Amino acid sequence: MAGAEAKRRRGLERVEAICYSGYREGQSPATRTYPTEAQVLEDLKLLARRFRHLRMYDVSPHAQTTLALIKKHKLPFKVMIGAYLAAESSNPKCPWGGVYPDEVLEQNRRENQAQLEGAIRLANQFPDVVSSVSAGNEATVEWTDHLVPTEHVIQYVRTLKAGVKQPVTFCENYVPWRTHLGPLAAEVDFISLHTYPQWEQKGLDAALAYTEENYDSVASKYPGKQVVITEAGWATRSNGRGIPPPNANEALQKQYLEQLTAWSVKRGVLTFVFEAFDEPWKGSDHPDEPEKHWGLYRVDRTPKPVLAPTP
Repeated sequence: MAGAEAKRRRGLERVEAICYSGYREGQSPATRTYPTEAQVLEDLKLLARRFRHLRMYDVSPHAQTTLALIKKHKLPFKVMIGAYLAAESSNPKCPWGGVYPDEVLEQNRRENQAQLEGAIRLANQFPDVVSSVSAGNEATVEWTDHLVPTEHVIQYVRTLKAGVKQPVTFCENYVPWRTHLGPLAAEVDFISLHTYPQWEQKGLDAALAYTEENYDSVASKYPGKQVVITEAGWATRSNGRGIPPPNANEALQKQYLEQLTAWSVKRGVLTFVFEAFDEPWKGSDHPDEPEKHWGLYRVDRTPKPVLAPTP
C-alpha cells in the first residue's frame, strides 16, 4: 500500500480535460441503450484533437467500452471514473422530486454497492488508463434527487481506497464543501467541485470572477489538499428553465470557456469542462431544455464555435 499512497499524494496533472457522456439520439443510461463501439471511437478521435483527460460518471457498459477502446487504440487519454450513487434517503427539498418509498431506497443501496464493486473492477482492469475514482456525484447538495448521507459517502470512499491504487475523490457542488463536507474532505485524496455561474444567474461579465470565488472559497478551507474542478461549463440554449434564454448561446459559451481555460492554466487547476457533447436524453422534452445543450459539440458531432477552427 505504500506505493499506492505515494501515487495518491502526487495528485492529478493539469491538462485539457472534459466530461464525456456519449449518448446520442435514442440512447440513454435510463433505458440502458448505450453508444456502440464505433460511435465511442468516433467520439474519442474527435476529443483527442484537444483533450487528454476525460471524466465519466458510472460503471456502465459505456464506461467499459470507452476504457477498452482507449487501451486497444493507445489513445492519449486518462479517465476519471465514478460510482454513480442513487438515492439512499428521501430529499423533500429537491424541486423536481426526491422522495421515494423505502423499498426503492433499499434497492438503491444494493445498486450503489454494485457501482462501487464495478468501479474497483474497472480501476484494476485498466490501471494505465484510469487516473482516479469518484465515490459519487452531487449526492450531498441540498437540491439533489439522489441524496446519500455524508457518513455513507465516507464509507464508500474508504471502500474504494481499500480496493484501488488510484486516488479517490467525490464530485460535488462547491457549496457543500464549504459547509458540511469537512469530514469527507479529510477522507478523499483530492476534492472535486462543480461551479456553474450561469445557473446562478451570472452573466458573462461576472462569470469567471464567480468561478474563481467558488474555487478559492473551497481551496482556502482545505489548505494542502488538491482541489480539482470536475464540472464547469456554459449552456448554449435555454427555454427559460433556470437560465434566461439571452444568457445561453454559443458565442457566450466560447467566451466563458476561453476565459476559464486561460485562468486554469494560470492557476494550474485541473478543470473538466462540462460537457463534450449535447445530451438529448436529459431533462424535459422541450427542445431548448438547457440540460440538453452543454456540449462543445452538437449531437451530430459538429463543433460549436468554441472548438471550431479559426478561419
